[in-house]
Amino acid sequence: MEQQQSKQDNTIQEALHTYKEGLHSFTQKLPHIAKSYNKFTESCFEEGTLTKKGKQLIALGISVYSQDEYCIIYHTKGCLDQGCSEDEILESVGVAAAFGGGAAMSQGVTLVQEAIQKLGNNSSKQAFQ
Repeated sequence: MEQQQSKQDNTIQEALHTYKEGLHSFTQKLPHIAKSYNKFTESCFEEGTLTKKGKQLIALGISVYSQDEYCIIYHTKGCLDQGCSEDEILESVGVAAAFGGGAAMSQGVTLVQEAIQKLGNNSSKQAFQ
């Protein structure tokens, strides 16, 4: 059981690391595009009429619906960083599953819950900031 948990932990960590490495490489190759995209997305996630927390929950729901595993992990972390409870995160998954069906639900009952378990403690949060 511990070996399986360790494998899941490594998978989540590896996915975040792979995403960040890929983003860094892309930014070096096409800095003008990466910087424009980053500026746009940062603006989208700023506090506004919707809270940062609400925006992360929306992003997670869209990620689950589209079955984008990197974004699921990234936005699960974003939800946790913004103080979302497990219930709020799972409710967002439920809404996404209402539109995305079983495939979206399977991401929620597996990857999202694994990411919550792995990223839900402070030591993991600090490792990926």
